Order: sequence, then C-alpha cells, then structure tokens
Amino acid sequence: MQKTHATVVEGMTCGNCALTISKLLEKKGATNIAANAASGEVSFSLPDADDVNVIYDTIDSMGYKVVRDEDGAASAHNESYDNTTLYLIICAVFTLPLLMHMFVSWHWLHNPWVQLVLSTPVYAIGLWVFGRSAVRSLKHGLPNMDVLIVLGASAAYIYSLIGLLAYTASAHDYLFFETTASIITLVMFGNWLEHRTVKSTTVAIDALVKLQPQQARIVMTDSMGKETILDAESKYVKAGDVVLVNHGDSIPVDGEIIYGDAQVDEHMITGESVPVHKLTGDAVVGGTLVVDGNIKLRATTVGNTSVLSSIIRMVREAQGVKPPLQKLADKISAVFVPVVAGIALLTILVNYFVLEHSFAEAMMRAIAVMVISCPCAMGLATPAAVAVGLGRAARNGMLIKGGDTLERMKTIRQIVFDKTGTLTTGKLEVSEFVYDNNLLNEDSFKSIIASIENHSSHPIAKSISTQWKGVGQMQFEDVKEVKGKGMEAKDGEGNIWQLGSERWLHSKNENGGYDLYLYKNNIYAGALKIADTLRTDAAATIAELKTMGFKTILLSGDKKDKCKHIATQLGMDEVYAEHSPEMKNTKLDELLQAAPTAMVGDGINDAPALARATVGISLSESTQIAIQSANVILSNNQLSTLPKAIRLGVYTSQTIKQNLFWAFLYNIIAIPVAAAGMLKPTYGAGIMALSDVVLIINSLRLGVRKISR
Repeated sequence: MQKTHATVVEGMTCGNCALTISKLLEKKGATNIAANAASGEVSFSLPDADDVNVIYDTIDSMGYKVVRDEDGAASAHNESYDNTTLYLIICAVFTLPLLMHMFVSWHWLHNPWVQLVLSTPVYAIGLWVFGRSAVRSLKHGLPNMDVLIVLGASAAYIYSLIGLLAYTASAHDYLFFETTASIITLVMFGNWLEHRTVKSTTVAIDALVKLQPQQARIVMTDSMGKETILDAESKYVKAGDVVLVNHGDSIPVDGEIIYGDAQVDEHMITGESVPVHKLTGDAVVGGTLVVDGNIKLRATTVGNTSVLSSIIRMVREAQGVKPPLQKLADKISAVFVPVVAGIALLTILVNYFVLEHSFAEAMMRAIAVMVISCPCAMGLATPAAVAVGLGRAARNGMLIKGGDTLERMKTIRQIVFDKTGTLTTGKLEVSEFVYDNNLLNEDSFKSIIASIENHSSHPIAKSISTQWKGVGQMQFEDVKEVKGKGMEAKDGEGNIWQLGSERWLHSKNENGGYDLYLYKNNIYAGALKIADTLRTDAAATIAELKTMGFKTILLSGDKKDKCKHIATQLGMDEVYAEHSPEMKNTKLDELLQAAPTAMVGDGINDAPALARATVGISLSESTQIAIQSANVILSNNQLSTLPKAIRLGVYTSQTIKQNLFWAFLYNIIAIPVAAAGMLKPTYGAGIMALSDVVLIINSLRLGVRKISR
C-alpha cells in the first residue's frame, strides 16, 4: 500500500531546486511527486513500510530544511534567502570596475593586484552561495548548474592566481579575474530574478487566505427558546451552527439561509456583476458580501471543505503543476560537467606524456580548457534576453513575471477570456428596454424609472440613476422599498408604480427575461435589461488575436444569454457560461489537454484558472488575487496590449534560443582549440568577452523590434 506525504521545504525557491528534490525523491523510490517551488510544498507517495523521516533527512542533507510541524510552515518559506539581494549588490559593486578595464585605459584598473583584490570578495561569496549546493549535489549524484558555476569561476580564479604569482612579469597573459566575477554576478542576478518571481506568486495564496472572514456571530438557543448572540472566530463554527449575518458583513461560512433574505454580492465566486437576491432555503458561500438585508444561515461546510478553501487549494495545486523554468544549460549540466572534467584531465595527460610538455604547461592548458568552457555565456544567455524583454514589456504597459512566462507565451494556441471585468468594464448600465406605448413614451418611461431609483441605494439603482441623470425628474408623494423585491411609489394622481424583479411582478409569457419590470396600478408598463458594457478595445483585440491564428473562448460564471450575446458581438469561437470556479478549472483542464492555453481574467473566481493555465493574464484593475495569480498583468488596463505581449513572448523565446545556440557553439569550438594549446590566454579572454558582447547585442535587439501589428 502507498501512503501520501506532504510537507513544506524551506529554501526550495526555484525550478532548479524543485527539479533537484524531485530527482532525489525518485532515487529514493517515491512516486506521485509534486514539488511546488512557489509555495515550498512537496508531496509524494511511499510504501507504508518506508520511513518518511529517512526521506526528510536526505532532503535536509541537500541544504534544504523540511518543516515537519505543519503549523506556520508557509510563513517560514523563503526566509533563508533574505541575503540574496545584499550578496548581489556587493558582487555588482566589485564586478563593474573589473569589466570597465576592458573599455577604459585607467592604469589602476589594469593592475593585476587590484584585480585580485576586487575579484576575491566576489569569488568568496560565490563559493558560499553556490559552492555548498554544488558539493551537496555531487555528493548525491545529482550535479546541478551550481557545479558548472563553481567549476568555471574557480578555474578562472585559480588560473589567474597562478599566473599572477608564477609569471609576475607577464601576468596579464594569465588574468581572468573579471571572468570569475562576471560568472558569479550574472548567474546570481538570474537567480535573484527567479526568487522575486517566486515570492510574488506566493502572495496570491496569502491574499486568498485573508479573504476568509475571521469573525462570526453564532446564534445560541437555550431550552426556553431564548437566543443569545456569541461573537467567535470563524474557525470555531461547526457544521449545523446557526450564524447571523447583517447588512455589510461578509458571510463567514458556507451555509443555507434559514431566516430572512438579502442581496448578496457573489462576483468574487461566480463572476456575476449583479448582486443576487437570496431567500430562505438558498445556499450562500463564505467570503461573499451581504450588500443589503439580514439573514440567519445554518453552516453546511466549514474549514478546508468550504468553497473559498477549495479555491485556495486549487491555486496551490495549479502552481505546483506548472512547468518550472528549466534552462537548456541546466538540462545538460549533468553531462557537461563530467565531459569538461574529462577533457581537462585528458589535456594534462596528452600534453605531459605524449607531447612531452612540462607538467606546469600541461596544467596551464587544462585550466585554460576549464576557463574557456566556463558557463559565463550560458549563465548570461537567458537573463540578458529576459531583462531586455521584461523592460520592453514594462514600457508598453505589460508586467510579466519571469522569463519562463516569456518562453511559454510562444506555445499558446487558444485564449480563454472571463467576461465580467475582462471583456466588459464591470460597470452596469441599461442595455435594452421596452415600454407600453399606450401608457408611456420613452421620455416618461426613463423619467419614472430614474426618479424611483433615486430613492434606492442598490447598485443597479445607482447605475440607472447615473446613466439617466439627464432626464426630467418626476415627483412622488411616497416611495418605499419592498424588501427583496423592488421599489413602490405613489404619484400625485394616486397612481401606484412598482419597479422590481420578474419573480415579483411579471408572470406573463410575453416580454420575459428582463431584469426589471415597471408596473402602473398592477398593469405592465415596461421592462429593461441591465448589463455591463463591453470594453472599447475588446472587439479589435479579439479580431487581431483571431488573425494571429488563436482560438478565442469565453468562459464565465455569468448567465447563458448574457455570455452568448457577448460572444456573438465579438465573434468568439466558443462560449461556456454559468461555470463555478471548480467547473472553470475542469473546463480549463480539458482545453489544456487539447492545446497550450492562456487564461485572461480578473476575479477571485478566476484565480485557480489563471494559475493553472499555460499563461495566466490579468488586468491592472483586477482583484489583487487575480493579479497575484497571473503571470502577465496588463498594467495599462488595456486589453489591446494582449497581442503585443504574446508577440514579445515569442520574440524573447527566439532570442533566448539564439543566445544559447551561440553559447554552446562557442564552447564546442573553443574547448578543443584550448586543449590543443592553440589558444593563448590573452586571445581566450578576448573571445570570452566577445561571446558576452554578442549575447548582449542580440538581446538588445528585443528593445527595438516591432511588436505592434
């Protein structure tokens, strides 16, 4: 029998960390492995007979820390990386003067001892940051990119130090101190970017947790039927408890209304922009807001089984199944390290025993191979392209979380859109109305409705009053609100006007399906539909995406007729309406099986789908949950920026591949040349610098490449 284990691993903050731990668990016989670098969570299955503590001890020996007490585990994640920024700043301060000596003629920068002094602190930090990880990975037979970093930096530093001490007169022919510093600083910068991305993704879960109401009013009834209200923390509410929720309160738990009625804002769960009228017997969801009314509900699902808790769990799971950022250099490091070491050893043997060079010369050539094969270019290939791509994105109203997102953008084949707040503005307005010509004309119809709604604080009433504020106002002798139904008013002639829901006023077959009905003395006078308006750039954006070859899909929690109307207006390929967060997640899984899929959304209900999608895209005016769950935020809040973001992702991925191609081609050519003794250290330094310059120039092309249609 297999048993599933779950824990939090401190220090697992990047895709490479997650990959290393996954490989370690595989070697130990674990199955169903999921390592989530975003939250630090690791889950796996082991036979019942196996001791999980042995696995945890092995993970600890890799330099990570398994949190064996689940309480407070999440808050502890990432604490071990607080010094990353400080180390990067120190390294950058010492590295910049070393790089400057190649471009300026200041005499002191060319002094070998000055270069030694500048490079030594960087090398020491590199050994502290990367060296321990490299040793542990080799100990467990899982060499990672840190091995290459330490190998290259150490080869350059030792080669330079030997040249400085043994060949003082011609020391400049042996100096690679700037190579040592640049390797460590550039790779550390790439890791810093990745750490920042991971830190931002964990905020999504924290924000979701904060949405759960902390307090509840529990109604206690004694044997005499007397009720007592007890204020308590929501976590103490049990299934079956009766809870009181007043106007303006968040509903603390999932439950069923047993008394009262209320208008409940559920847009965070369903995406529906209009508050829903809830009556006795209706179900309500914890975390939603009572905008009007007072209710008592009986708790049905509490704790980890609630809807909001399920959404939190889905976000965590979705983040866990995302493919980690795996650079090509990381994938081949297990082969590259022993191959380079073997070539260096072979260089010593051939030069000393076959070519009969001195041992010192043979050793110098071997170290030259190590210097030439250092991963400086490989370390720069991705960060250089990503830095330029992210900067270009920011200038064009796009905030993109990490290079892995840019790389994934090129794989997208279909794009899923939420409706409310994404394709539409989320602002309510009258989209359609009809009236009885025998009773009213258009002006009087608008005037009566606007005048009645002026007396209500309901969101729909406010939107109608704002939209029709220019019409003439009608005076009423009496206006009152019929709770849960609508408004009733009496004019100066004694006519009774009623404005409210179809369920309250309208039972006829004709003119059905409207949101509000107007009756005069119990006689139908007109009706109107309420909808949120399309974004001005929605149609053009969908049209451009279709021209680019993408399938466009509408996936919403809103009503079918509204969704179909929007999809028809925009010419979208498919539409799925009335989907709960769980249903959205399931549908997105189906779409992902068909092709890589982007999700564009703005609501809390979209957060799991945004996290699960190949690329999650959100707007800047979205809820913080959607923004934190998304990989791309359109910071100018313009949907028309989306095609540009996709093009930029494709171009950045192309640039990364070009950079990596050059980096590997350089190593393939330079290593044998160095092994044969045909590459002097001076020329090697020039070629190494040239390789970096080529990558930088190629990456800078992203800054000027056209991304508009």
